[in-house]
Amino acid sequence: MPTVIHVPEELAAAQEKFNGEAGLAFVARLPGLAAAFLERWHLRVTGAPMHGVSALVLPVDRADGTPAVLKLQILDGESEGEPVALRIWDGDGAVRLLEHDTATGTMLLERLDASRMLSRLPDAHEAVLVIARLLARLTAVPAPPGMRRLGGLARAMLEQTPRALAHVPDPAARRVLADCAAAVREVVDEPGDRLLHWDLHEENVLAADRADWLAIDPKPLAGDPGFELWPALDNRFDAADVRRRFDAMTDVLGLDRERARAWTYGRLLQNCLWDLEDARPLEDRQLEIARRLSGRMP
Repeated sequence: MPTVIHVPEELAAAQEKFNGEAGLAFVARLPGLAAAFLERWHLRVTGAPMHGVSALVLPVDRADGTPAVLKLQILDGESEGEPVALRIWDGDGAVRLLEHDTATGTMLLERLDASRMLSRLPDAHEAVLVIARLLARLTAVPAPPGMRRLGGLARAMLEQTPRALAHVPDPAARRVLADCAAAVREVVDEPGDRLLHWDLHEENVLAADRADWLAIDPKPLAGDPGFELWPALDNRFDAADVRRRFDAMTDVLGLDRERARAWTYGRLLQNCLWDLEDARPLEDRQLEIARRLSGRMP
């Protein structure tokens, strides 16, 4: 009897919210798509479905009994670079890619231990160092041709900023965003060429038998490693600890602190522009991270 795949309601709701009709069409295709790849790659489902905002993940066993996960995701600008990056890293600091279907973006990945997530490590300072060490490995290689470039994203942000500032009523918040944009303007012509993960927060780091910690779910980008630091400043946010975390990560990665600070401001600017575009209020902790890095504390 064929395995019946049930799509979690939360995934369906997220796809409708963020991708509209295309998201609903993707959700409708998921059961059939999953069945097709279970048969094609000779897989057996061994656990309950997992999901994020854009992907359904099924724990499976391969024909030889090797545990793996089947990841079915909507194809977009973020997901298309994932298999490219995973092939380049080839398991060094990141989950290993086992199979990939170009037409649908479906991937078979090695199975890590989802019950041992970095966010559950009690020591927040050690968690920051784990992320820094992983980033040092992942960003050690140049991005391949055709990868999205940080320079293009940064220039687009700078073009959007003047219009966005008009929608920020608080003058103190406007000044923070203007300062972030000014810092990005200083480095935009030297955006870097390293292969970036772009989304290395604590819940995208899992334990494994072959390594203490490995990264999952990259949103690859070509650019400066300083653009990678923000999630570790935001995870388990502690305003008093922002500078210590920033200094520790730049030490591990061997980064110039002024450039890394400028690109971290770029990440904060990007997040705030997204919030303004979606008519969401700016998050206080985002602005506080910028203030702490600049030394401007209330």
